[in-house]
Amino acid sequence: MKRFSLLFAFTLLALTAAVAQQAVQPFTINDLLKVRRLGDPQISPDGKWIAYTIGDVNKDANRTITQIYLLPVMGGEPKQITTGERSNSTPRWSPDGKRIAFVAGGQIWTMDTQGGERKQLTNISTGAGDPVWSPDGRMLAFVSDIYPDCADDECNRKRDEQAEANKVKAKVLDRLLFRHWNAWKDGKRTHVFVVSSEGGTARDMSPGDYDAPPFSLGGPTDYAFSPDSKELAFARNTDKVEATSTNSDIFVTAIASDLNAAHVANAEPRRVTGDNKGYDLSPQYSPDGRYLAFRSQATAGFEADRWRLMLHDRQSNQTRELTTGFDLQVDEFAFSPDSKMIYFAAGERGREPIYAVATGGGTIKKIIEGSNGDIKVALDGKSLIFTRASMTMGPEVFRANSDGSGVTQLTKTNEAFLSSFKLRPAEDIEWEGAEGARIQGWLVKPANFSPDKKYPLLVLIHGGPQSVFGDAWSNRWNSQVFANAGYVVLMPNPRGSIGFGQKFVNDISGDWGGKAYTDIMNGVAHVAAMPFVDRERIGAAGASYGGYMINWIEGHNDDPRFKFKVLVSHDGVFNLTSMYGATEELWFTDWEFKGTPWTNPEMYERWSPHKFVKNFKTPMLVIHGELDYRVPVGEGLQLFTALQLQNVPSKLLYFPDEGHWVLKPQNSELWYNTVLGWVNQYLKP
Repeated sequence: MKRFSLLFAFTLLALTAAVAQQAVQPFTINDLLKVRRLGDPQISPDGKWIAYTIGDVNKDANRTITQIYLLPVMGGEPKQITTGERSNSTPRWSPDGKRIAFVAGGQIWTMDTQGGERKQLTNISTGAGDPVWSPDGRMLAFVSDIYPDCADDECNRKRDEQAEANKVKAKVLDRLLFRHWNAWKDGKRTHVFVVSSEGGTARDMSPGDYDAPPFSLGGPTDYAFSPDSKELAFARNTDKVEATSTNSDIFVTAIASDLNAAHVANAEPRRVTGDNKGYDLSPQYSPDGRYLAFRSQATAGFEADRWRLMLHDRQSNQTRELTTGFDLQVDEFAFSPDSKMIYFAAGERGREPIYAVATGGGTIKKIIEGSNGDIKVALDGKSLIFTRASMTMGPEVFRANSDGSGVTQLTKTNEAFLSSFKLRPAEDIEWEGAEGARIQGWLVKPANFSPDKKYPLLVLIHGGPQSVFGDAWSNRWNSQVFANAGYVVLMPNPRGSIGFGQKFVNDISGDWGGKAYTDIMNGVAHVAAMPFVDRERIGAAGASYGGYMINWIEGHNDDPRFKFKVLVSHDGVFNLTSMYGATEELWFTDWEFKGTPWTNPEMYERWSPHKFVKNFKTPMLVIHGELDYRVPVGEGLQLFTALQLQNVPSKLLYFPDEGHWVLKPQNSELWYNTVLGWVNQYLKP
């Protein structure tokens, strides 16, 4: 009897476990939209508090609303200090720790540190963003897009009002780079302004018909005050044809003690980095005022060149590299309070560790593993604050000792919500690519994965091409949404991916459909041979360069080891020649294809997917946004036309109100549902 009871108990437990396993709800797009979006942590001057932001999706309003929170550095319950139907973002502590500057309604405000007593500092008609306090607390720098020939804000206001009232919406253009990513410049320039911390008229610190900061691909703020608050450093590009140039330099300019006075006499901005013809960005002064650090790329016209960490000695006027021999790209960085160390993040094999290097030079030390960002150093120099994420965890705030020890998670914003889905961590895998290279990628499985079942395989291909699939959370191409729709997901990092050495990055330029294609195909074959993958049900999807690769695969779906049954191309390059004539960043195509379509037509002919339309057979979903000026919408329309005329099963998803990315929540929901509906049709009959 006891044996029977024991057997019954074990059976019941097994059945209960099986039911529990089956009862796990799949993680869907609706769940993704409920994940709160944490970011931008800022440590208070006394080291006791962290201000940060959380964005919550309001699907009905079709936007994400961001609010500011406070958290004790030693841990505890966060406190929300802003509310309302509009976003409050970009919190920045005043040097005395008594106020926080932030952006709301396109203007800069301040409030006391508990969220009370608000004061609007700017009222500039063209808007204000990204505030930076001066160390003496007397002023803040910010950016605004203005008409460079206007002498004051009233002129800007009138110009905008006239343009809005004019029923003729035609544009007259006389130079390139007249639009960028998803917006028209309309003759405006980004300039850096300074305003009193008590409010008043803002002063333009970077006058002239140039953008300051220039267009860049993200990274730290591109302007900073000197420790004595007497100088402002900023980046700008003064080349005549910006569309073909990455020659951004660091400039410095003096700041008058009287902010209401005229600009300092004979104090035109001085160029610090004129010898380098590649990007120079992200200026930051050392706390002792001796150094001006910045990130730099040495190769003109190559936006994916290795980002170096440079140190300009303001006493000797000499500049040197701190990362010589370091074969990874420096992202954000921060000085220690004593100016003896710099902490920085750099991509490595799909993650973003934190490194440390002495300003005097020497060995670069990796001190914190993982996918990290938003590095801040406490003023006592004893601790670091940063964010960390993974494919199972949205960004959260962490703390560590300055030597990298004692890593502690401070926020658990989404832990309770996400835990119920039992998301499986991404698996780091490797295979042999073109020319014997080792290629890394990620494998993501459904939460209820069973090794005894066969799953369809969905291959996601990243953009760039000089980018990377990292072990990080994404709101757009979220691996967990795809995996938990019933797929094994492969996310390869082929040639061109960042974090595997600069040669690996360089190897894709002039070779878009070459080694990277082989890297991906070998990875698919490697995973397709796994016992839980159904090699008869394989699909692929990608955006930007990933969309290009999907278009290339459409014309080259002839690998004898497997066949793709379905494809999804989002904002993908289709016709290299037509793309060149309509895109904006011409330095990119000039570098990638070693010239223009008329100076190097062979390269454009060789690698253009439109040359292989006669081979198109695989069902494809085409997605494109009207406001995509990076890969203009004509690329998607041409692709869809070719598919239709070739009688290939195809569908077009067109967004009139999206650019290179689908950002509006309701559009994102439609995007995911359409993509999954399309691949399900062919991979889950």
